[in-house]
Amino acid sequence: MGSTDKGEQQWEWPEELDALRAAPEHHQVLLENATVRVLETLIPAGETTAVHTHRWPNVQHVLSSSDFVRRGGEGDVLLDTRVAGDRPATSATLWSAPLPPHSIENVGDTELRVIMVELKSPR
Repeated sequence: MGSTDKGEQQWEWPEELDALRAAPEHHQVLLENATVRVLETLIPAGETTAVHTHRWPNVQHVLSSSDFVRRGGEGDVLLDTRVAGDRPATSATLWSAPLPPHSIENVGDTELRVIMVELKSPR
């Protein structure tokens, strides 16, 4: 990743892979301005998102948790919470760097629902 004239990081993935464009049935904007974008992610049990990205670092607050499989853009398994024992707890708050192409398959019995605050600006 390189820098733009505005001091922002360039994102190497196409805009078509942005979560709102690539997987709109699982992502909804709750608020957006020049500094942040707040998304609600809702993945019902048994569903899989389309491959998508999250271009900004973000804070995730888990409203309801479920076991899931995160796959990379080519379908390789990056995390299976059933195997890793790494299922996030309901009401957990997590930090994430920008996420390259991935999909999430909800392999649990309940919905996976997360509020994500993407930090668009370093200030």
